[in-house]
Amino acid sequence: MRIEVVEFQGNDWACVVVASTRSLCGLWSIGGGCVVVGDDNKGPGRWAIIVKRLIVQRDARLKKDVDAAAEGQKKKEVAVVRQIPQVSSALFFQYNTALVPPYSVLVDTNFLSHTVQRKLPLLESMMDTLYAKCTPIITSCVMAELEKLGPKYRIALRIARDERWERLQCDHKGVYADDCIVDRVMKNKVYIVATNDLDLKRRIRKIPGVPIMSVARGKYVIERLPDAPEK
Repeated sequence: MRIEVVEFQGNDWACVVVASTRSLCGLWSIGGGCVVVGDDNKGPGRWAIIVKRLIVQRDARLKKDVDAAAEGQKKKEVAVVRQIPQVSSALFFQYNTALVPPYSVLVDTNFLSHTVQRKLPLLESMMDTLYAKCTPIITSCVMAELEKLGPKYRIALRIARDERWERLQCDHKGVYADDCIVDRVMKNKVYIVATNDLDLKRRIRKIPGVPIMSVARGKYVIERLPDAPEK
């Protein structure tokens, strides 16, 4: 038996022509199709059977279904409400207008350690860098870090205990100061962060409008402050 497919008018049905040397009386059904023409008394010949057309992967109707599903998924993604962080009104101008003298400088443990190593006076060096009055601020978690580090940081601890500096009490758990400093400058962009810690610098640089002070080449330097003096 030889089966071949020939063209047939219609979207849902195909015509299969069967050329056989036998009569078709024994072929009542092929793949769910039915015999429509043929005469058992005429002997060998060509017989036509109508069978259901199979949908191939390249069928345009399947592509429409895929496109419709993709469009529906896209609409769902667009409908998702994403949280947008509130931007400080002080940043709507050319730079952070909330930063005005006297500057509030948040000091971390690493900055105090480098200050001691370079034998720099804390307040005087800050004022020479900023050309303005400034107030060093020591948080309670920075004090706890210095006390925990032991005798090696006793001079830095003595500087941090100076009564001229402003104290900020922390209400968080633990003594890790970096998270505390980042949280404070994100809530209130009125601080300059004094640090030599590379990881903390990287985190602060992601917050717009917050300058960074550090110790370099035997002096204090400032970055991201408008009209800052040349280094």
